[in-house]
Amino acid sequence: MGATREIFWNTGSAAVAAMYLLALVAVGALAHGFRRRRDIWRRGKPLDRTDHPLRRLSRLLADTVSQRKVARVAEGGVPHAIFFWAFLLLFAGTLLVMAQADLLTPFFNFNLLSGDFYRLYSLTLDLAGLLAFVALGVLAARRFVIRPPGLERTPGDATIHLLLLAILVTGFIVEGFRMAATELRDNPGLALWSPVGYLFAELFAGMSDQAQRVAHRALWLAHMLLALGFIAIIPWTKLRHIATTSGNSFFEPDEPKGTLAPVDLDDESAERFGASAVGDLFWKDLFDADACTKCGRCQQRCPAWLTGKPLSPMKVIADIGDVAETASENGLIDAVSRDALWSCTTCGACEEICPASIEHVGKIIEMRRSLVLMAGEFPGDEARRACDAIEINGNPFGLSGASRGDWANGLPVSVADGKSETEILYFTGCYASFDPRNSKVAESFIKICAAAGVSVAVLGKVERCCGEPARKLGNEYLYRMVAESNIAAIRASGARRIVTACPHCFNTLARDYRELGFDLPVEHHSTFIRRLVGEGRLKLNPAPFSATYHDSCYLARYRDIVEAPRVVVEAAGGRLAEMEWSGSETFCCGAGGGRILAEERMGTPIVDERLRMARKTGASTLIAACPFCLSMFEDGIKRSDAHQSLKAFDLAEVVVRSLENP
Repeated sequence: MGATREIFWNTGSAAVAAMYLLALVAVGALAHGFRRRRDIWRRGKPLDRTDHPLRRLSRLLADTVSQRKVARVAEGGVPHAIFFWAFLLLFAGTLLVMAQADLLTPFFNFNLLSGDFYRLYSLTLDLAGLLAFVALGVLAARRFVIRPPGLERTPGDATIHLLLLAILVTGFIVEGFRMAATELRDNPGLALWSPVGYLFAELFAGMSDQAQRVAHRALWLAHMLLALGFIAIIPWTKLRHIATTSGNSFFEPDEPKGTLAPVDLDDESAERFGASAVGDLFWKDLFDADACTKCGRCQQRCPAWLTGKPLSPMKVIADIGDVAETASENGLIDAVSRDALWSCTTCGACEEICPASIEHVGKIIEMRRSLVLMAGEFPGDEARRACDAIEINGNPFGLSGASRGDWANGLPVSVADGKSETEILYFTGCYASFDPRNSKVAESFIKICAAAGVSVAVLGKVERCCGEPARKLGNEYLYRMVAESNIAAIRASGARRIVTACPHCFNTLARDYRELGFDLPVEHHSTFIRRLVGEGRLKLNPAPFSATYHDSCYLARYRDIVEAPRVVVEAAGGRLAEMEWSGSETFCCGAGGGRILAEERMGTPIVDERLRMARKTGASTLIAACPFCLSMFEDGIKRSDAHQSLKAFDLAEVVVRSLENP
């Protein structure tokens, strides 16, 4: 007997016909379910996410087949990826059987499932089934026994696990009965190519031929009904993420990270701005709710959640989905809650770790826009006063704009007048202009430029807040006002290139101002200093010191600037000890998302958790490359009892210290 088997052995033509009929019913239920989901998605505003279709399709296939976003977190992610790959092989094997039975045999009289190919086919599917069984067991143990925080456990989850288990087990039992009645007697060598099925076949070998056939047919029907039932319920349960999570790879934004939806403040027909109802969000925002796998990764990385604040990015997405499901035109913000919305630092950790490519931050900003622009609500009176100060004085401190450039007195820096040219325009930012601690950073940067022979100009009193904190709080009107003022001042200055030490200014000028027609190159001081060192224009005299470097969220996650500041630290003599969360997985200082303007009233201070990580490295120097981070660290260290053992510095200060070494 050759290496092959009879397809649909012992099932009968009536059972096969019933299978195909029920398959049509299952596919119909699948299609109807997704049509219903589509109607829910359409409750959101239109948004084009189909440009560059080939690039999007390539990304979808790469993400789906490789499971790279899922498997990047070993705990839970790796077994999920293994289960997916195994189930994909089993599904492909089923399709191959259908192709053999319905196409190759009747039309071409050709048996692909024979010989060595069939042996390899049998072994591959058997091992795939075993891997799927083991991976499913690991996932079930994690969800229902280990029970990590944030991973939900519902009756529906248990039902889905039991359904998948039943499909796998009945598949092996069906295979075992078939092999017991055929291969064990007639072709034992072939049976060894299905090792798991062989074990089951040995269990049933003592049964009579009739009993084996009856049991096989009953289990085959059960297996078929379970598999088709699985297909039918996909859009009606959280299993819909099989399609929507992959779909989200196709619908990912192609804009730079952190790009927010534009607001047409000049539209006189607009009845409201921001999102207070589901219909104010985009269809993609509602699609995200279906793509969410509720794995809890975003929550486990959220600095607000981890420090006792009422923000779970996962719950925000679920709440949006619940409101969309009910077709309610009101109550979106109440469902999510104001405290949750104001707790967000917009650090992007949730989006960075999400295996489903969900966009959390934009939704939160849209709801904040509604609160600020339509209802005049802020996270606190101090944030309202800061925004008022930005509008009147151009800075959140309420200090006179005329003194904005006083920090530069006596330094080799000029005030841009549009006539004389300099190599760079230094956009100082509010903190370096008015906060004495951060003014030292600006002074250090000017000293670096002087040592490298770089001529520098500043805007002086005509510079205003870049507008980023106000925009992240939802105050789009104030952001637009100061942005247009800055753009006009920069154009009048004659600047050709801008450098800033503030990642928030950097992102705003380099990305957000582009929407307003601004097109000058903008660089952060970390990459600028690295280039000066690399080109030999800046000569350092390093003295060894122990340090740990804190990645600013708006540098590492939003701009992928991770290596440059570390190269500079090491060139200055720093022996780096990395914190447990660093690089693109950095932990926020707590100042982003406009939170620098608001008091942190709930939970424990986010910066205290980051300082704990810094102290754990044993380093004596904590280096930042952001004025917000530096300010938070200084305040946090002063509150603690460890201020004698840990000192915070900006990258530029460390470089200047190296310049001054003998």
